Amino acid sequence: MGAGKTTLGKAFARELGVPFIDLDWYIEERFHKSIRELFIERGEASFRELERTMLHEVAEFEDVIISTGGGTPCFFDNMEYMNGCGQTVFLDVHPDVLFRRLRVATQQRPILQGKTDEDLRAFIVEALEKRAPHYGKASYRFDAGLLESRRQISESVQKLRALLGV
Repeated sequence: MGAGKTTLGKAFARELGVPFIDLDWYIEERFHKSIRELFIERGEASFRELERTMLHEVAEFEDVIISTGGGTPCFFDNMEYMNGCGQTVFLDVHPDVLFRRLRVATQQRPILQGKTDEDLRAFIVEALEKRAPHYGKASYRFDAGLLESRRQISESVQKLRALLGV
């Protein structure tokens, strides 16, 4: 959350001339409900099964850039599956940058509502520590700390192209 998956993913897909798919948006469109609603209705275990099924569905598409939710790589064999289907990139962002980005978005993100600055910092650090073993399995690690302007996004797209050799 806040790493720039959508910002960088859309710009990268546009640069390559391929479709961009945000897995969360894809799920919401397919089920006509928000991720939050699906999570509440089904519970986490059932939601994660649904997410896995949808991941397998979009992975069948050719020549696409797919952005997953931050939890997706952490369940089942999702990370290994993604690595088998294409090139995976972990967008590595320093916790201070994530804090700055997420601090202004607490009202739009239900999981962050009501958190104090201290709570938000602790949430970020805890989530990163918990997910690090899964994120570390990505084929590539990319510093996505500089996505604050069009120039930075454009430069990041070029760096990502070089990293992936595309």
